[in-house]
Amino acid sequence: MKYSGYVSLIAFASMFAFQPLVNAQTPALRQGVSVQMAETSNAAPFPAADGADAWIVAVTADGHLYFGVKLVTGDELVQEMKATPRNRAARLYIKADAHAPFDAVKQALHAAHEVLFETAVLLTDQPEHSSAAGTASPQGLEVHLGLPSAPATVVQLHNSARPTPALKVNDQEVPWPALQSTLEQASQQQKQKLVVVEADDNLPFTQVVKVIDMSRSIGAKVAVSLTNL
Repeated sequence: MKYSGYVSLIAFASMFAFQPLVNAQTPALRQGVSVQMAETSNAAPFPAADGADAWIVAVTADGHLYFGVKLVTGDELVQEMKATPRNRAARLYIKADAHAPFDAVKQALHAAHEVLFETAVLLTDQPEHSSAAGTASPQGLEVHLGLPSAPATVVQLHNSARPTPALKVNDQEVPWPALQSTLEQASQQQKQKLVVVEADDNLPFTQVVKVIDMSRSIGAKVAVSLTNL
C-alpha cells in the first residue's frame, strides 16, 4: 500500500512520536507516515488509536510496511512486535492506503497473528464523522484473524478484467449490488452472524474493505482468511 507522504525527520526520534496531518480527509492520528485510507460507512470509533503508545502498522500504496514509523519487511515486523513490550489488552491498528495491494495488508495481519493478537482494527476514513474543525476521530473495522470454528458465510473476491473483482458468496457468484441482501439471507442460517473474507493478494485494499464494511452493516463478525486463494 502506498503512502501519500514521507516520514518526517522529527518522527525518526521516536517510534511512536507522530506529527498530525492537516488533510481534512484523514483522521487526526498522531503519525509521521501518511496514507489515504479507504472510506467506509460502518466503522466504530477507536479513540485509543490516537494514543502515544498505540501500536500502529502503516501500509503504503506501494506495499511498504511501517511499524510506527520504522520501515520493515513482513518478517522484520514480527520480530519488532516480539521485541516491543505491550499491554496484552492493547489493540493493533492497521492504517492502510486504499490502493495498497491486499497482500501487504495480509502480511501485517499475519504478523499480528504470529504474536498472538486475536483481532486487528483496520483504520478507515468516515467523512460523515468529521468535526466542525474538519478532522475526524479514529474510526475502524475490527476483524478476527484466522478462521472461526463456527459455521460462517464465506465471501471470495477474485481479480477479473472488470473494474470490480468477481464476487462469490458460499461458492455462488453474486453481483455487487446484491451483496448485502445475500449476506443477510445467508446469516439467517447461522446461530451467530459470521463472515469469512478471502481475497486475491493483488486486489486493492479498498475492494476488500468494502466487503468487510458491508458485513459489519448487517451486524456480522468478520474474519479475514490469511491463506492464499
